[in-house]
Amino acid sequence: MAKPLTVKSVEAIKPGATRKEIADGGLPGLYLVVQPSGSMSWAIRYRFGGRPRKMTVGNYPLFGLAKARELAGAALRSVAEGKDPGALKQSEAAARSNPSNIVVAQLDQFLTRYVKQRNRESTARETERFVNLYLRKRWQHKLLGDITRREIIDLLDEIAENHPISANRVHAILRRFFNWCIERDIIAVSPVANVAAPGEVVSRDRTLSRDEIRLVWLASGKIGWPFGPMVKLLLLTGQRRDEVASAQWAEFDLSETMPAWTIPKERAKNGKAHVVPLAPAVVEIFESLPRIKGDVDFVLTTTGKTGVSGFSRSKALLDAAMIEITKEEAEARGEKDFEPQIAAWRLHDLRRTCASGMAELGHPVHVVEAVLNHKSGSIKGVAAVYNRYEYAEEKRRALVAWACHVQSLIGHTSGENVVPMRGRKI
Repeated sequence: MAKPLTVKSVEAIKPGATRKEIADGGLPGLYLVVQPSGSMSWAIRYRFGGRPRKMTVGNYPLFGLAKARELAGAALRSVAEGKDPGALKQSEAAARSNPSNIVVAQLDQFLTRYVKQRNRESTARETERFVNLYLRKRWQHKLLGDITRREIIDLLDEIAENHPISANRVHAILRRFFNWCIERDIIAVSPVANVAAPGEVVSRDRTLSRDEIRLVWLASGKIGWPFGPMVKLLLLTGQRRDEVASAQWAEFDLSETMPAWTIPKERAKNGKAHVVPLAPAVVEIFESLPRIKGDVDFVLTTTGKTGVSGFSRSKALLDAAMIEITKEEAEARGEKDFEPQIAAWRLHDLRRTCASGMAELGHPVHVVEAVLNHKSGSIKGVAAVYNRYEYAEEKRRALVAWACHVQSLIGHTSGENVVPMRGRKI
């Protein structure tokens, strides 16, 4: 068995008439290669895919013994993780010689030349967010030709484990990206070909029943600041989660006559500034909130530096509170063996519930769309061009009526704990 090399023993090595390799017993797989010329370098030997491989780690004395062991150890760990460090090193070298081969370089071109030119601003912004979140760091040194079908599957499975819908979105982006690369004659075959979207498609028409609305409201009060008030605001205003979570006090006019919230175009998903009339119940929520000073005067914040976040964890707390309330009510009715269950729902369902509720209360679709800041599909052609009326008063009536309806449900109890509201009158 080879003895561990030491700094002193390495310095004492003399070249011979032939090339020789001196194994380091301190890290099996690491060798010092000594040439007859006297030049020396570090290398590792390993097996990958059942075949013996060799990779140069660095030249001595530029890389001393400690540094060589550190780099060799990292490379051998990559082998244990199923990655070939030699192939990765070659890819990085090729990328440096031709940066256009790097995946992220082509992703940037894809975003600029295709996504931003052929999609709405909000879609382009969301696509870039997914690229930055899931692809950019992971593939920062990868070459296009090195992305395999197996790697695509592993990536999508990893995302789908916690975010199945996001996995579907990444799958769609990758499919379009690699097809775009084929169209530009950058690659010949797409690694996404015949790879199915991994996420289970969740219905996008889920609304909450009367009793679910009541439970959400009560549970929001139970979990408290800051997520509880945010959930109530989502339900009563029908606005998007991130728009509510990052709201700033400067956007609000809480005057007694016409209280309103103006979402600036920079924060609105469709890039259009949006005025949301506020019902008295909503004003009461805002007036009850603490003011936490910071660099930006966020309404919902615990740090004063950013808006509220951690939605998945907070949503789990809300679901647990809903179950707890349901169980307490069942026990109060004498149902000791009652096992409460809450049908799966998402925060976005509160927006849909608000919209459906206003419609079922008799408010027309174009008013509901105006409340949601949708670019209406119900007003088309010349009428759409000349229609600059924002339905301010109609929006106010719809939101006030909806808030009053929700308040009327708070004291309402029934046995229909988990029945969707779809197809049923509010």
